[in-house]
Amino acid sequence: GSHRLWVEGYRAASRHDVVPITLEGRFWKWRMHGGAITLAQEARRLDERPDLILASDMLNLPVFLALGGERLADVPVALYFHENQLMYPLRPGEKRDLHYAFIHLVSGLRADAILFNSAFHQDSFFDALPRMLKHFPDYNELWAAQALRAKAQVLPLGLDLVRFDTYRPEEKPSGRLLLLWNHRWEYDKNPQMFFRAVDALAAEGWDFGLLLLGRSQPNQPDEFLAACRRLGERILHLGYAPAGAEYARRLWQADIVVSTALHDFFGAAMVEACYCGCFPVMPRGLSYPELVPESHHAVCLYEDFEGLLARLRYALENMQATRAFSLRESMARFDWRRMAPIYDERLMNVSRRNA
Repeated sequence: GSHRLWVEGYRAASRHDVVPITLEGRFWKWRMHGGAITLAQEARRLDERPDLILASDMLNLPVFLALGGERLADVPVALYFHENQLMYPLRPGEKRDLHYAFIHLVSGLRADAILFNSAFHQDSFFDALPRMLKHFPDYNELWAAQALRAKAQVLPLGLDLVRFDTYRPEEKPSGRLLLLWNHRWEYDKNPQMFFRAVDALAAEGWDFGLLLLGRSQPNQPDEFLAACRRLGERILHLGYAPAGAEYARRLWQADIVVSTALHDFFGAAMVEACYCGCFPVMPRGLSYPELVPESHHAVCLYEDFEGLLARLRYALENMQATRAFSLRESMARFDWRRMAPIYDERLMNVSRRNA
């Protein structure tokens, strides 16, 4: 879903003629293997030769270009990393399949420019890449890490934030403060830590409500269902809210947005919530320090579970200050109306440099 919104958002805001060639967002392992074959067939049917190819990290770029024929052979390519399979957290007991990270490597070698959605993403990728290469028995090609770094740069995600303005209420709702979770209910977002914190606050007697949004797996884990039963009277919304009116209204309704993520290469959900007036509480690591102005790091970013509780207590105790807190203008820098001209110029430079 986030990749689709990125494609559609840039297409709508760019001054260039953006022609999407896409597949459904499912079966990610098969997409990284077979997607290049199908997408190359689609690209061969284009009426015009493109001036630039903007590919995502899900694409096996050398295979795509090899099957795309002579028409695509010398087209400049920018490769955009939303995430990567070298750093993505593993499920408990799961072993990393380095083949998918190797697809990233060979795609990066073939690309003319490599774009990362955050500095954290770029730095962590290049920290891990040499270790991956050393894992192989011989011909480690360690030079490849430096070759990729030489053509890498950070280009933050663009988001359609202005769409939320349509649903902005005239006044912030009164009453008890509402905590928002607007992430996927999966292991890498660490919902166990979130529920642990909420349970602790409830036991201390704090008065708050919960808005629990986000996609979940077909079979909810027992601990999730048990937590929902414990907190039932506090829950005002439970379940996925489509990225339209309902989702926007819930963001404006919330007061505090919480992340307990084990991984987040950018943090689009947090940006959206902060744009809609939420006070953020999130880890000090990952990409989050890049999102929040440094002057707010002490009050918004936490190091550990006790730090998470301390910042949530502060927000709940200082209701008036929490509701007056705003990072809206800071988050507005990621709106497509500001980001699209930056994308346009960066991609134009890649096209000119490699034409």
